[in-house]
Amino acid sequence: MRKPTLVSLLCSCTIVASVAAAQTSDVTVPPKPLVLRDASRDVAAPKNTFLFQDASGKQASAPLVEQSEIRKLTPPAIAKSETPAVNSALAKAATIAQERANAHSKRRCWRYVKEALLAAGAVDSYPQTALAKQAGDELVENFGFQKLPVTDPYKAPVGAVLVYGAKRAAGHVEIRTKTGFVSDFNAPTPSKRKLIGVYTKA
Repeated sequence: MRKPTLVSLLCSCTIVASVAAAQTSDVTVPPKPLVLRDASRDVAAPKNTFLFQDASGKQASAPLVEQSEIRKLTPPAIAKSETPAVNSALAKAATIAQERANAHSKRRCWRYVKEALLAAGAVDSYPQTALAKQAGDELVENFGFQKLPVTDPYKAPVGAVLVYGAKRAAGHVEIRTKTGFVSDFNAPTPSKRKLIGVYTKA
């Protein structure tokens, strides 16, 4: 019996590979089935609804506001200022007092304040009380002033009259200015005496 040679073995392998390739090319791969989308399963967004994705990626919705509804919305209330309105006559009195003030106190605070109030038209006659600590009561009773619920002199409106008490002295009175306080002298800070009240008028 003849032994197979190397050449004959190579030829046999080539023939087998060719037959296998031909058989493979004849095999038809079935196409993947076409999956139709069922539109009836889609969730339609309600009318006037806005769809979006939240921070986690989930779908969310929010109602849309129509123009007719926007007109019905009530605007937010504007917060009222806690600082009372500035009375023009009292603001003028503060300016007059600053112009007439001395470099240092002459212990005539109530007199200078009286004259400034009268010159500005904040009062229609010259106040008669002698002591500064009596100023608040007279301004309320005779000149239409009112006492404000203010305990911090720095929060007093410009032109307000600040009255301070003292047990064995006349007390002190001054007018609030844009830059500080004034009586018979200008001061950047209020009196250190006990504050009786802050007075102004509408």
